Amino acid sequence: MRPFQKYFCAIAISLWAVSPGNAQLLVAPTLHIKAEVGSGRVALTLDACGGRTDTRILSALVENKIPATIFVTGIWLKHNAAAVEIMRAHPELFELENHGGRHVPAVDTPQKIYGIRSAGSAAAVLAEVESGAAALSVTGEPAPKWFRGATAEYSPSASAMIRKLGFKIAGFTVNGDGGSLLGAKETARRIAAAKDGDVIIAHINQPTHAAGEGVVQGLLALKAKGLTFVRLDDADCVGNQGTTD
Repeated sequence: MRPFQKYFCAIAISLWAVSPGNAQLLVAPTLHIKAEVGSGRVALTLDACGGRTDTRILSALVENKIPATIFVTGIWLKHNAAAVEIMRAHPELFELENHGGRHVPAVDTPQKIYGIRSAGSAAAVLAEVESGAAALSVTGEPAPKWFRGATAEYSPSASAMIRKLGFKIAGFTVNGDGGSLLGAKETARRIAAAKDGDVIIAHINQPTHAAGEGVVQGLLALKAKGLTFVRLDDADCVGNQGTTD
């Protein structure tokens, strides 16, 4: 299986080599919404890692009144002021949360995850988390409560440190777009298959990728089925690996 096919797919503990003879155990936590009687709810989370904004997705969310939790990096915030203004104009729809300052994996040992170099030390993890929160503060957004690191994988010690900072860590149950590298048809199929209690992850920062079209199609299919979309802060969300308790 190629790296992009595995991107975000691990929803359990996975093993990655730090150096020959020495391995670091990483966790890719899940997150789900607690069931309520008679409910049919899903949470849409969209990562804005860097680059530009996929207006296909943003426009569809506004036009169809679909709430979403957007995980933004400091990098993305610098270059997407117009998109941020649209989100701020619709506080009933959008909740902006912390995706880090520079989109660096929250792993405190030197290694690469899906080709991205990790923070590499506890101090660097701390800087990534705090700089992401500071970038949101500068825009006038409320202090973030949730954190999702680049690649959504963490070393256990880094995960514990993030929790001590007061952040809940946002895992997921449905990998919607494979890091925005899947085609429109497969992305739509995955998202449309979401069920009550699921937390979907996809991306809103790749406007030239076919996956964005699939994100819109999948969300509209869920809406047509009668499912309700909620933001993370509007639901009782439970993560494993000690990421929310």
